[in-house]
Amino acid sequence: MKARVLITGASGFIGHHLIEEALKNDLDVFAAVRKTSDLSHLQDFKIQYTFPDFNDVPSLKKEIAANNYSYIIHAAGLTKARSENEYNQVNAHYTTNLARAAAESGGILKKFVLISSLAAQGPLNDFSGALTEDGTPKPVTSYGKSKLLGEEGLKALPALNYTILRPTAVYGPRDKDIIIFFRQLVKGIEPYIGDTGQQLSFLYVTDLAKAAVKSLHAGNGETFNLTDGNFYNRYELGRLAKEILSLKTVKVTLPVNVVKLIAILSEAYGLLTNKAVTLNVEKIKELMAVNWNCDIAKAEAVLGFRPEHDLKSGLNETLKWYKLNKWL
Repeated sequence: MKARVLITGASGFIGHHLIEEALKNDLDVFAAVRKTSDLSHLQDFKIQYTFPDFNDVPSLKKEIAANNYSYIIHAAGLTKARSENEYNQVNAHYTTNLARAAAESGGILKKFVLISSLAAQGPLNDFSGALTEDGTPKPVTSYGKSKLLGEEGLKALPALNYTILRPTAVYGPRDKDIIIFFRQLVKGIEPYIGDTGQQLSFLYVTDLAKAAVKSLHAGNGETFNLTDGNFYNRYELGRLAKEILSLKTVKVTLPVNVVKLIAILSEAYGLLTNKAVTLNVEKIKELMAVNWNCDIAKAEAVLGFRPEHDLKSGLNETLKWYKLNKWL
């Protein structure tokens, strides 16, 4: 009988690639989704669906016992929300509830892998060094703080065997965030905020998925920062994308205060429509952060993490997929 893995956030961008990698590793996949989720892009996978209530710990315990899960990869979460409370509810409270249920499952579950975020640690304020797992977390947004709270929820459960992964900016086929930038490039515009120097890091989604599956068998009780092992200046993403797409653009540098005004207006629109918006004042703190460079030596040594894509090769695959599927 195959080992069973519950993958939460399964209908999302990262979830799709987690399912694909789990199936490649001969795991029996149960995909946790909402009843309102669009599942059309998952129809070719041989998986089973489940609809857990993350507010109800007893029902989560029954879910784990009834389906005899060996592993959980928890990727469900919010990257944008209407309030700090909403971030905390989903990224911290729901995570802790599922972890509690796993810890109280009577030893059924072998490993709980949390897909957190580098935002939980926060960026460095200068170029003198790289982020490491033993650095003091200093998240700069409510999103990052909520992910850190979720991590702390796991660490407070001594009976839980867990691994925490902190990926940097994840991109790849099906990502609906980074494509906003590429669509501007196609229009001939290359937008930037301010003129501050930056060291940025990226991670191709299939490399994250491979790390998550490796984590099912390694890194017990530990946290790992994940990038492709490189860092890039603020213009490299645009430069490589233009090279791959054979584009010419005009760089447009928007003053920080102008972007903050746009973010304030965006937030006001969100309040009026009761919707979470992509750009807000807090998000600018992450977008403008000086140094997201990471040391991934720990993940390499303990997990056997070997990123297969740098930014150029990952972008080549991503942009090819966008064009083939008429997203770009």
